[in-house]
Amino acid sequence: MSQRMQQGQPMIIMGEDAQRVQDKDAQEYNISAARGVAESVRSTLGPKGMDKMLVTSTGDVTITNDGVTILQEMDIDNPTAEMVVEVAETQEDEAGDGTTSAVAIAGELLKNAQDLLEQDIHPTAVIKGFNLASEYAREQVDEVATRVDPDDTETLRNVAETSMTGKGAELDKETLADLVVRAIQGVTVEADDGSHVVDLANLNIETRTGRAAGESRLLSGAAIDKDPVHEDMPTDFESANVLLLNDPIEVEEADVDTSVNVDSPDQLQKFLDQEEEQLREKVDQIVDSGADVVFCQKGIDDLAQHYLAKEGILAVRRTKKSDLTFLKNVLGAPIVTDLDSLTADDLAVGSIERDDDEELFYVEGEDAHGVTLLLYGTTEHVVDELERGIQDAIDVVSTTVSDGRTLPGGGAVEVEIARRLRDYADSVSGREQLAVEAFADSLELIPRVLAENAGLDAIDLLVDLRAAHEAGDRNAGLDVFADEVVDTADAGVVETAHAKEQAISSAAEAANLVLKIDDIISAGDLSTSGGDDEGGAPGGGMGGMGGMGGAM
Repeated sequence: MSQRMQQGQPMIIMGEDAQRVQDKDAQEYNISAARGVAESVRSTLGPKGMDKMLVTSTGDVTITNDGVTILQEMDIDNPTAEMVVEVAETQEDEAGDGTTSAVAIAGELLKNAQDLLEQDIHPTAVIKGFNLASEYAREQVDEVATRVDPDDTETLRNVAETSMTGKGAELDKETLADLVVRAIQGVTVEADDGSHVVDLANLNIETRTGRAAGESRLLSGAAIDKDPVHEDMPTDFESANVLLLNDPIEVEEADVDTSVNVDSPDQLQKFLDQEEEQLREKVDQIVDSGADVVFCQKGIDDLAQHYLAKEGILAVRRTKKSDLTFLKNVLGAPIVTDLDSLTADDLAVGSIERDDDEELFYVEGEDAHGVTLLLYGTTEHVVDELERGIQDAIDVVSTTVSDGRTLPGGGAVEVEIARRLRDYADSVSGREQLAVEAFADSLELIPRVLAENAGLDAIDLLVDLRAAHEAGDRNAGLDVFADEVVDTADAGVVETAHAKEQAISSAAEAANLVLKIDDIISAGDLSTSGGDDEGGAPGGGMGGMGGMGGAM
């Protein structure tokens, strides 16, 4: 409780349950909490990173080494830790990959910043130095990057394989990388200004269990996981008029609760006949339009199903909204929301094929505007992790096509940028120079952790890496399988430049946001369940990482 004396009497400013942590205590608390999150995902980084098992309160299990998935599933209730989670989410939204790297760099920046704060360097000097270093580092990323043509299939495959390495998709990464690249090229269009635009809305992923991942395939068009509503309906069409409908083929219900009183069986029969006539009219509207196939987002009455089957029309009900939207892209047809307005112009021509083994409909338009990746996995957990890995690969390949730049992987770019930052630090005056050097040290966390996660000697390898870069080999990176320094660009270990720029930017901004806080005021009691090592406040209080620890 804070008090202030006014005319000899204390004036109460904060309530009795309020808590406050100030100055160095606040900074230590925030840095400790943020580092706790960063260190929780570090072991997942790289081709030999480990997985995490996340168990929810309802018993649902997720096994993954995808950074953003881990952080989103963890029960984090610490406000500072949540800032670091936002770094991962931003990285995922903007670049699609590199979430673990971004979070790990943010944690290392804060660790090194804490060392500077203990030397009585003011946080504003550290923040300014980090801003200077971040801007310069991103400029150097562009300078180091290699330009890549969207038609360079080999480089795009290398980007996809690098993204998949260490994830569930790694065992069949060559096959899957080829599928990913073909899928991206299938939905890429050239804009008027000559740039390439990837329309991921035209790319869908469908998963199935019971087969090996290597049997996955790329389909031209859509794969709809639905059954016909009636067993007598035809299921295959070489050229069909397809209707996409978001209007129920059911008896219209009154807007308010109503009751009907009947005095005789004849009156009841008239009521039923009227309902039947209403359904018949809806089916006739579909028949008159010339539709052969109906994908309906809403329900279809049993009697309407019978009428449609008699007319030789294939109908599918309760189609997912996402599937209906994708079919709109594949077929180039509008989604009809009112049967009364239906005309032949609302139909699109496409081919329909039924796969009874997979219980899927394959739908392809005359001029296919979409593709589907059909992914297989032996179990649900396997296919879920495979889908996460494939989604990351899709994002980085599409970013590479749009951005047109790649970088050598294996920690090569981090060591090269760190070397250039140290040279740049000599031109920075004041205490900001120390912050720039600390930023360079933080970037070298990536090759260090890559080595540690592979069980290698991180110190010796980092020394070898620095020596190679000092000698002018800017593509020198780690081959954790051979335990040596190699030219990672020649080895096909390449990353997208945009993801690296975004990781550096997000990590620096998050670190600066945390460093700028010197006062934490809580309106209520936040008891800690962990000490400094777990992100708890110094001396207890102000919350902690207990929720996170429980999730792990």
